[in-house]
Amino acid sequence: MTARPDGGGPASDAAGRVLARATVGAVRALGGYAGGVYLRSGTEGLLRMAAVTGLPGPLFRPWWRIQVNRPYPVAEAFRSGQAVHLPDGESAVRRFPQLMAGLPFPFGSLYEPVGGGEQRFGVLLVVRPATPGVPVGAADRARMREAAGDLGRELAGLAAAGNPVCWEGDPLCVPWPVAGGGGAEAADRLALGVLSVDRQGVIGFANAAAGVLAGVPAGRLPGRGLWEALPWLGHPAYEDHFRGAFLSGEPVRFDVRRAADADPAALSVGLYPGPSGVTVTLEAAGRPVYGTGAAAGPGDGRGAPADRASALYRPVALAIALTEAMTARQVSAVVTEELLPAFGGRQLAIYLLDERHLHLAWETGFPQGFLDRFDGVSLDVRLPGVETLTSGRPLFFESMQHLASAYPGIPLDADVGARAFLPLIASGRPVGSCILGFDAPRGFSPEERTVLTALAGLIAQALARARRYDSEAALARGLQAALLPHRLPVTGRVATVGRYLPGSAGMDVGGDWYDVIETASGRLALVIGDVQGHGVAAAATMGQLRSAVRAFALGGNTPEQVVRGTNRLLIDLDPGQFASCCYVLLDPVSGRALAARAGHPQPLLRHADGRAEVLDLAGGVVLGVDPGAAYPETELLLEPGGVLALYTDGLVEVPGADIDEGVERLRAALAAARPAPLTEAADRLVAEAGGQADRPDDIALLLASRA
Repeated sequence: MTARPDGGGPASDAAGRVLARATVGAVRALGGYAGGVYLRSGTEGLLRMAAVTGLPGPLFRPWWRIQVNRPYPVAEAFRSGQAVHLPDGESAVRRFPQLMAGLPFPFGSLYEPVGGGEQRFGVLLVVRPATPGVPVGAADRARMREAAGDLGRELAGLAAAGNPVCWEGDPLCVPWPVAGGGGAEAADRLALGVLSVDRQGVIGFANAAAGVLAGVPAGRLPGRGLWEALPWLGHPAYEDHFRGAFLSGEPVRFDVRRAADADPAALSVGLYPGPSGVTVTLEAAGRPVYGTGAAAGPGDGRGAPADRASALYRPVALAIALTEAMTARQVSAVVTEELLPAFGGRQLAIYLLDERHLHLAWETGFPQGFLDRFDGVSLDVRLPGVETLTSGRPLFFESMQHLASAYPGIPLDADVGARAFLPLIASGRPVGSCILGFDAPRGFSPEERTVLTALAGLIAQALARARRYDSEAALARGLQAALLPHRLPVTGRVATVGRYLPGSAGMDVGGDWYDVIETASGRLALVIGDVQGHGVAAAATMGQLRSAVRAFALGGNTPEQVVRGTNRLLIDLDPGQFASCCYVLLDPVSGRALAARAGHPQPLLRHADGRAEVLDLAGGVVLGVDPGAAYPETELLLEPGGVLALYTDGLVEVPGADIDEGVERLRAALAAARPAPLTEAADRLVAEAGGQADRPDDIALLLASRA
C-alpha cells in the first residue's frame, strides 16, 4: 500500500477506510478530541502523517513529516516499539522539550506503535484534555494498545495482499463526526461576528455580523475552510493562536488586520474551543488584546503588524535549539549561531557564577585576551557584567561613550559600538551574565529589550540544565559502573566476555546491563537487558532487574520462569519504565541451551566454520507491560568453536537507518571476526559504534564461546 490521499485505486481506497476507521475509533475510545496515524514513507527514516481527525490538517503542516531519529514522541514510539504516554504539558516538556517548543499548549497525548508480525508500520496517536498530575491509567493504556493492534492487523492484511504499507503525499483529513452550528436567528441579532468552525477548520455557520466585519457576504462562508474564506487569518503570525485553541481547549484572543490595503483598524478575534469545534468571534478592536484578554499598553510591542513575526524567526529558532543543547559549550554555540545574527551582533561573552565569582565560559569576537582581566571577578566589583546579575536588570548602552560615562575608567575593547548586558537567572537563581557586542552605535527598541530579556532567561535555564546534566551524568555513570559485574565467571569449557559503552551525548547512560551467573546445577545463565530511558532512574531500575534475574536464576528456575518472574516484579515496582531482556541457560558440557526473550533484539550465533546467523527465538512483550505475558522457550545448540552474541539495540541502531541493516552489519562483523581470543572479537564488534561522536544510546555486548 503505497497510498496517497488522491491516488485512487483499491489499495489507497482500502487504506483510507482503514485509517479513517482506526483514527476516529481510537479518539472515541480514549475520550480524545483529535488523533492521527503516522506511517513509514518511501524515504528511509521518514514518517509521514497518513491520517488526522479533529485538527485542521494544513494548520499542522510542520508536523506532517517526522524523522525517526528526532526527539519527538512519535519518533520514539516508532524507534523503540513502546508506547509513549504524556498526560499533560509538564510531562511532555520534561521528556520532549522540542515538541513543546513548537506546540506550547496544555494537552495530553498518547502514542502507540502499530505493527504486524515482525513489521512496524507506524504510530497511532490520540490527543485529549490534559490531566495534570494524573498518569494515564491502565484501562486507557489497554484501549490504546487494542486500537493499535486492530489497526496493525488490518495493515498487515493489506501488506499480505501485496500492498507495501507506506505513505506518500498529504494526510487524509478525516471528518470529525460531530458538526457545529445552530442558533442562527439569535446570533444574527448580535453586533458581534460569530462563526462556528468544525475541528477540520470548515465553517459551519456564520452570522450576519461576521460577514460585515470580515468583508465577505455571510451566506458565502459556510462550507468553506476558515483560511480559504478569510485568507488574512492564515498569516504565520496568527497560526500559533489557532494551534493553541485546537490543542489546549483554552480561549484565545488576538488582533488581526484583514489585508494590507484594508481599513487600518484591526479586528479582535476570539477563539472558544470545544469538543466538536471552535467558535470564532470578530469585533472591532480598540487596543491590542492577546491571550487571556489583558489589555496591552502603548509601546509594549504587542499588537505590532504581523510582518514583524518574520524578524523574530531567529529568536524562536534559538529557543527551540536551546532545548537540545546539553552542555554549557553547546548552549554557548547555539547562542552564537542564532542570537547574534538575529540582532546583528558581533561579540558574545558568557560568564558563569561559581562561589560568588564570575568565570568566563565562552567568548567570540572580542580581541584576544581582552576579557581575561574580568575572569574570576567577585560580585562586589562595579562592572556592568556583575551589576546586571546582582540587580537582575538588563543594561543597554547605545554607544561606547554611554558605557564609558556610566562606568568611568572601565577598559573598552573598541571606541565605536554598542553593548547589551543580560542577567542569566533561572527560576530565581543567578547563573551568570551574557554580553552582546555590536560594531556600530544602535538603539534598542522596547520590543528588542523585551525579547532579549526573555531569551536571557531561556539561556540561563539551558545553562542550569547543562550543569545538572553534568552532575547527574557523573552520578549515573558511577552507579552504572558499580552495578555492572566487575568480572565474569571463568569455567573450563565456556569463555565469556562483556563490554559496556555509555552513550556519547548528555545523559544517555544507565539502561543497559549484562550478566553471567553460575547456577547450582552447573549450567551458565547468560543475560542481557535494556531499560527504557537513561540517567540515574534507569541505572537504578537496571540494578533492581539484574538482582531479580540473579535471584531467580540461582533459585533453579527455567528461563521462562526467570523472565516471567522478573516481568511481574517490574510491574509491582512500577518505576514507570519498561525493559527488554534475553536470557539463555547454557549447559557447558553438551552445549545445549534454552532461551527466553522479552522484546529484545535477536541474538547472533557464529558457527565453528565461520558462518554467522541471526537466531529466531520466540519471544514475548517487553518487561513491565503485561502481568500475564508469556515467554516461550527456544532450544539452541552452541557447538565447540561457536560464539553466541547477545547485545542491546545501541550496537545496531543508527539514526535514520533501519535497525535490520545494523543487525546485518553486526552479523557480518561477527562472521569476519576471529573467535579467539574472545576479547579481540568483542573489541572489534564494538569498535565502529564506539567511535561515533554523537552516539545516542549506550551499548552492552555479551559473547560466549564453547571450547
